[in-house]
Amino acid sequence: MTVAIDPQEVEFSAIRAQGPGGQNVNKVSCAVHARFDVAASSLPAAVKERLLAMRDSRITEDGVVVLKAQQSRSLEANKEDALRRLQELVDRAAVVPVARRPTKPTRGSQRRRLDAKTRSGQIKALRGKVNE
Repeated sequence: MTVAIDPQEVEFSAIRAQGPGGQNVNKVSCAVHARFDVAASSLPAAVKERLLAMRDSRITEDGVVVLKAQQSRSLEANKEDALRRLQELVDRAAVVPVARRPTKPTRGSQRRRLDAKTRSGQIKALRGKVNE
């Protein structure tokens, strides 16, 4: 199931990038903070629920996904990068986990396990002191 994000629901703000870069970093605000409010979005309710349940440091307690993109020197490229990463996060939340069905061990597997335990115990019993 693929859920597309509406770019108009994402709030972008231009910030100055960190790290080396000389005069360009000091003058130009080309990094991007992307904020996406999950509760106010048009995502399906099940996807919202799974997205908010994810244990991800980019999701705040208020249910806002905050991404910082500063790989490129272009503001537009950083916006596209932030949207792509946000879409990947939503795609991971859109996957419905398969419910685990409990099963019983087979009689053969139980017997093999007990035989292995018996063999292991016999080997350990032979490790004791030798009485002559």
